[in-house]
Amino acid sequence: MASNPFSNLFGQSPIRPIQEHMAKAHSCAEQLPLYIAAVLDNDWDKAKTIQKQISKLESDADKLKRGVRLNLPKSLFLPVPRTDLLDLVTMQDKIANGTKDIAGIMLGRKMSIPEKIAPLMIEYVEVSVATSAQALKAIQEMDELLATGFRGKEVTVVEDLIKELDRLESSNDKLQVKVRSQLFKLEKDLPPIDVMFLYKIIDWIGELADRAQKVGSRLQRLLAS
Repeated sequence: MASNPFSNLFGQSPIRPIQEHMAKAHSCAEQLPLYIAAVLDNDWDKAKTIQKQISKLESDADKLKRGVRLNLPKSLFLPVPRTDLLDLVTMQDKIANGTKDIAGIMLGRKMSIPEKIAPLMIEYVEVSVATSAQALKAIQEMDELLATGFRGKEVTVVEDLIKELDRLESSNDKLQVKVRSQLFKLEKDLPPIDVMFLYKIIDWIGELADRAQKVGSRLQRLLAS
């Protein structure tokens, strides 16, 4: 009988597939700065290539998510509830989904970003992705948390990572206000439908950082369990 790769992973650690899922979700978000750069260059061939890569990574994340849900044992000798672990995976998955949605709608409409807001938009995207990267960094500590029974000095290490995650998400919120303000000043010179979709993309980039921050919140809940 062929071995089940997820069973093998859970045999080693019930946490590792969750970490692998977060790594895959973040790999989607990591493509976003390159994608936005292609959009700003009006290079739709490159944008399409990156969008396909994002879709592939999101699909891979979906498979990992399903594997976790199907194979995470119902009886785990863990100091944390199984339902909280599943909730954590759900939030991680929204990072991948959000990235796919951003790339898809921008490619489908061949959206342009006004030159005057481009520098701030680039910074905004980069901070959003940095927030996702910080969430991954925190999740990568879960093996150590498990080894210490979610107690001791490792808890302090993770709490510090989550504090930085919260700081990044707050910075992203402030950048969102600035980007929206700059776009507002340009509204009268742009087609209304384009403005509407630009605001939507700005919101979705902000949601990406928010979802990453919520991954930290779910992890913090595990620390308090």
